[in-house]
Amino acid sequence: MEKLKQRWGLTSNFQVVIILVVFAITGSTAAFISKPILTYLGIERGLTHPLLYWVLYVLIIFPMYKVILICIGTLFGQREFFWNFVKKMLTRMGLGFIYPKEKIEK
Repeated sequence: MEKLKQRWGLTSNFQVVIILVVFAITGSTAAFISKPILTYLGIERGLTHPLLYWVLYVLIIFPMYKVILICIGTLFGQREFFWNFVKKMLTRMGLGFIYPKEKIEK
């Protein structure tokens, strides 16, 4: 726990537990919600080529995961941590242009 607290800049073990719970809930929720979205779009597992199905499934999960992560993180009182986490993730994926840059005051 100490390594996670230090790496993420957290102050308590309770924060670490909350953040791990949010990650668990978010991953499960994003995977759960993606299937009905594919079905709504007419893309069903048995009727679509498996490679195409899984590529589309993953492509739908990526943006949903980020949105759900911020929403659930906010509900658990950790909005700032998860907003910074998502910004870092997008930047590393080469998609940092999506979010507005903070204004630097002189």
